[in-house]
Amino acid sequence: MRILVAEDEWILADWIAEGLRKFAMAVDVVYDGEAADEHLAVHDYDVLVLDRDLPGMHGDEICRRLALSGADVRIIMLTAAASVRERIEGLGIGADDYLPKPFDFGELAARVQALGRRSLAPVPPVLQRAGIVLDTYRRQASRDGRFVPLSLKEFAVLEVLLRADGAPVSAEKLLEQAWDASADPFTTAVRVVINRLRAKLGDPPCIHTEAGVGYRL
Repeated sequence: MRILVAEDEWILADWIAEGLRKFAMAVDVVYDGEAADEHLAVHDYDVLVLDRDLPGMHGDEICRRLALSGADVRIIMLTAAASVRERIEGLGIGADDYLPKPFDFGELAARVQALGRRSLAPVPPVLQRAGIVLDTYRRQASRDGRFVPLSLKEFAVLEVLLRADGAPVSAEKLLEQAWDASADPFTTAVRVVINRLRAKLGDPPCIHTEAGVGYRL
């Protein structure tokens, strides 16, 4: 799952990002509205964690632009203003969810996960294929009843493959969905993680390479 955190309080933004990364999410962080607008124009995000009162470009304007563009990204809006009227306003301009500050991180993470499952076609919290069971809430994986210990990156890549439901996924798409914006597009990181997943998932082989296309589960 690919997340953009747009929050002008640097400490809070980095704290949110670090926490979400522990849920095997790829997270980019920006600290003003203009940077958020630039990132949204370049990358496909599942969820935007958006501070309403961003400098440079207000969060309301970002919501309006995304609504007009028809973007698939889901938006959870954060704000210090907690009145019912302001929550209604935030939802009315395009936000999918609204969380007043201060908030419990566990609640934020749960809401982000729920929005991520709704970002495109509805996706269940437990994904299954080829004997693999991936619980995206508990961050646990098994194959044929055997627990499979996965690193956060391995978990993220396996989730993307399972979401594809048997369709091939390109290395570029895996980089886009499971790594953040700092990832080198020419890196061998995808191949390395795929090889580790194959070894951990065991026989019979379930991740297949389609030459010139990508990887298919």
